[in-house]
Amino acid sequence: MEGHSFHVAWILSLFVLFWFPAHCFYLPGVAPEDFKKGGPLYVKVNKLTSTKTQLPYSYYSLPYCQPDNIVDSAENLGEVLRGDRIENSPYVFNMSEPRMCNIVCRKILDKKSAKAFKEKIDDEYRVNMILDNLPLVVPIRRTDQENGVVYQHGFHVGLRGKYTGSKEEKHFIHNHLTFTVKYHKDPLADSARIVGFEVKPFSVKHEYDGEWNENTRLTTCDPHSKRAVTSSESPQEVEETREVIFTYDVEFQESDIKWAYRWDTYLMMADDQIHWFSIVNSLMIVLFLSAMVAMIMLRTLYRDISKYNQLETQEEAQEETGWKLVHGDVFRAPTNSDLLCVYVGTGVQFFGMILVTMIFALLGFLSPSNRGGLMTAMLLLWVFMGLLAGYSSVRLYKMFKGTGWKKISIRTAFMFPATVFAIFFVLNALIWGQKSSGAVPFGTMIALVLLWFGISVPLIFIGSYIGFKKRTIEDPVKTSKIPRQIPEQAWYMNPTFSILVGGILPFGAVFIELFFILTSIWLHQFYYIFGFLFIVFVILIVTCAEITIVLCYFQLCSEDYRWWWRSYLTSGSSALYLFLYAAFYFFTKLEITKPVSGVLYFGYMLIASYAFFVLTGTIGFYACFWFTRLIYSSVKIE
Repeated sequence: MEGHSFHVAWILSLFVLFWFPAHCFYLPGVAPEDFKKGGPLYVKVNKLTSTKTQLPYSYYSLPYCQPDNIVDSAENLGEVLRGDRIENSPYVFNMSEPRMCNIVCRKILDKKSAKAFKEKIDDEYRVNMILDNLPLVVPIRRTDQENGVVYQHGFHVGLRGKYTGSKEEKHFIHNHLTFTVKYHKDPLADSARIVGFEVKPFSVKHEYDGEWNENTRLTTCDPHSKRAVTSSESPQEVEETREVIFTYDVEFQESDIKWAYRWDTYLMMADDQIHWFSIVNSLMIVLFLSAMVAMIMLRTLYRDISKYNQLETQEEAQEETGWKLVHGDVFRAPTNSDLLCVYVGTGVQFFGMILVTMIFALLGFLSPSNRGGLMTAMLLLWVFMGLLAGYSSVRLYKMFKGTGWKKISIRTAFMFPATVFAIFFVLNALIWGQKSSGAVPFGTMIALVLLWFGISVPLIFIGSYIGFKKRTIEDPVKTSKIPRQIPEQAWYMNPTFSILVGGILPFGAVFIELFFILTSIWLHQFYYIFGFLFIVFVILIVTCAEITIVLCYFQLCSEDYRWWWRSYLTSGSSALYLFLYAAFYFFTKLEITKPVSGVLYFGYMLIASYAFFVLTGTIGFYACFWFTRLIYSSVKIE
C-alpha cells in the first residue's frame, strides 16, 4: 500500500511539473538583444570621469544638450557606490541607417557655462556613453602595440591648444562626434547584434547662412557637399557669449566579432605575458618557501620528534633544548586575547567573502556587462559571512577559557566595520563638498547601515552562539601554572625585525598583479582576469602560511613561546608594504594634483591595506595554529 501511494505521488508531481508554466530569469547585461534594420538605438550617458581628480560628475552637470525628459536608469548598489549616473540622451540612431551632421542642439555659453567647460577641460574629464550596454571607446593608433590599436574609455570634453600663430592657449570643446556602431549579422535571421561602439570627437566652429531656425543647414558639414567636418581648420573655442552647435555623424560597420566576444577589446588582456611573468615570479617564491617548510617538517621536525620520543629518563629530557622545552607555555593565552579573537573572526569573514566572490567571477556571474555587480556581490557576501566571523571569533575565545561570548560578538560586529565606516563617512563628506556624483546619497548610506545592523550583526550573534555551544578545542599538551622565563634572543629574532621580514614575501608574491588592480581602479580600466587573480590569491595563501610556519618554528626553537600575536602580525605586515607601494604608485603613475583627490586616494588605500592586513594576518595565524598543534601532539610529554 505504501509503495502504491509513493507511485501515485510521484505521477502527480510529474503532472504538476509539466502542467504549470515555468518561469526563468537571465542575468542583467548577459542576454543578447537583436536589432532589426531601422530599429531605434538609444544612447545612454554615464558619468564624467578624470584620472587627475578621481571625482566623477553626472553628464548633465555640464550644459550639454538634453532630451525632453531626463530619465535615470535603475542602478544597483555597486553602481551608486562607483558614482555611476546612467541617464538617457538626445542621441538616437536607427539600426543600419547612417547619418551625417545631425544637429543635436545649439547653445549660447554664458559665464557660468564657459567656466564649467573650461574647468572640466583643464582636469581632462572624459564623457562616458553606453549603447546596448557597451561603453563608448575612442580607438587610438599605437605603433608599439601588436594590433596597432588601443581603446580609451570615453572621449575628452575638450582640449587646450593654440591657434596657428597665437601665443595664448585657449580651450576648445569637442562638439562634433563621429560614432561607429559595429554589428554582427545573424545569417539565419534579418537582425543583427551590436558588438562595438566607437567615437572620434572633433572640435568644429560650425557655420551657417542666414538666421538660425529649425531648418538651418550647416555649411561646415553639409551632407550634400563633399566638405567633411574633419577638414575644418577653425575649432570651437569655449568663451562667454560664444555659440556652440552640437552635431554628430553615425556609421555602421559589419564585424566578424561574435556577440559573446564583444567585451574582449575592452578588457585588460594585452598584458597577459606580464601576468604570466607575475605567476612565475610568485611560484618561484612559493617553491622556495615550500622547500624550506619541507626541510623543517620532514627532516628537522621528524628527527626532533623521534629523538624526544626515544628519551627514557627525565634527566635526558632536561638536557634537551629547543621547541619541546616550551610545551608547558606554548598554548598559554596571549595578552589581549580578546582582540586577537576579534581580528581572527574578521579575517575569516574577509576570506569567505573573497573566496566566494572569486568563484562567482570565475563562473562568469560578475561580468563587466553587469555594472556594479562585483561591488554589490562583495558587499552582500561580506554581510552574510558574518555568520563565519562570529563562529570563528567565539570558538577561539572559548579555547582561551573565555565566558563572555556576547562581548566578543559585539566587538566582532562593530570594531572593523565601524573603523571603515568612519573613514568612508569622512571621505564621502569630502566628495559631497565637491558636488561630485561619487558622493553616496543619503538613502544609500541608510541602506548600507541597514545591511550592517539588520543582517551582519544578527548573523554574527547567531554564529557566535553556535561557536560557543560547540565543545572547547582541547590543547594537545597541558599548560603549566607558572610562565617559563624566555631567554635572551638573538638580534634577528627580535619581534619587530622578524615581523617586518615576514611580510616581504607575501607582498612580493602579489605586487605585480597589484599594479593591474590599481590601474583598473584609478585609471578607469576594466579588470576581468579573474583566472590569473585566483591563482595569485592561492599563491598568497600558501606564501602567508609557509613564511609564518618557518618563522614560528625558528621562534619556538629559540624558546620564545609568544607566537599567537606574532603569527598574525608576521603575514599581516605585508599590508604595510601594500600601503607603501600604493604611495609609490601615486607619485609615479598618477597625475593627481588636487589635495581632496590625494586625500581620497590615500583614504581608500588605507581601507584596502587594513582589509589586507586582516586577511593575511588570519591566514598566517591559522597556519601557525595548525602547525603548533601538529608538532606538540606528535611528541610524548611526561
